[in-house]
Amino acid sequence: MSLLDLSIPEAGARLRDGTLTSAALTQAHLDRIALIEPTIHAFVEVTKEWALAAAARADDALARGGDYGPLHGIPIALKDLIDVQGVATTCGSHLRASHVPAEDSDVARGLVQAGAVLLGKLATYEFALVGPSFDQPTPPAANPWNLDHITGGSSSGSAAAVAAGMVRSAVGTDTGGSIRSPACYCGVVGLKPTFGRVSSRGVFPLSPSLDHVGPISASVAEAALTLDAITGYDHRDPAGSRQVPPPAAGRLGQGIEGLRI
Repeated sequence: MSLLDLSIPEAGARLRDGTLTSAALTQAHLDRIALIEPTIHAFVEVTKEWALAAAARADDALARGGDYGPLHGIPIALKDLIDVQGVATTCGSHLRASHVPAEDSDVARGLVQAGAVLLGKLATYEFALVGPSFDQPTPPAANPWNLDHITGGSSSGSAAAVAAGMVRSAVGTDTGGSIRSPACYCGVVGLKPTFGRVSSRGVFPLSPSLDHVGPISASVAEAALTLDAITGYDHRDPAGSRQVPPPAAGRLGQGIEGLRI
């Protein structure tokens, strides 16, 4: 089995029993990206050195008995609307090509605190509006199942990267379907969380009363684990919910009895 075929829980178990290192897992993802990214165009920037340094820190922490949770040492990537300190947030536009945020978004901060390894920034339609467009800084992401087909929404790179096996889980945004549609088109799991459950501070706004941030992942379990890592209240986010919801991963394997839509 390739390291890329390991689910996040499977990789996590091997990281903890010493049969796998985050450095090796991260390098496997980087090798996959280098191999197929030229045809998929899911990434607008791959933060290779950043990721390898984070993986080394994750391995060192585990060796010393530190464990930050299920995403510890796991490679993750973010839609290019989501700020990461020191990494450009272009929003898929020439207008933002040189914009480098001075601090992390709340989502990026949560992932770092969870021990995740940030691989880079993923393609989006310009300002999360309509696309694909062929006149922006990078080519539009292609659907890995058929390169002539579109990804179906602005979290284009997030869905394409997961579907192409470049990362097991990514973070996208959804205002009018931009997590749900590309997840559907690319055959992966997308979740638009309850409004306010995930802070949108440091995420470029499209419509603040409708914007959601959520995971696009290879499986339901991995989406739940990613959601738990990015869930949290930020007092600087006016739309943030003060209620602390129970972990999504705690619902895995349970039935739907008593649930309402």
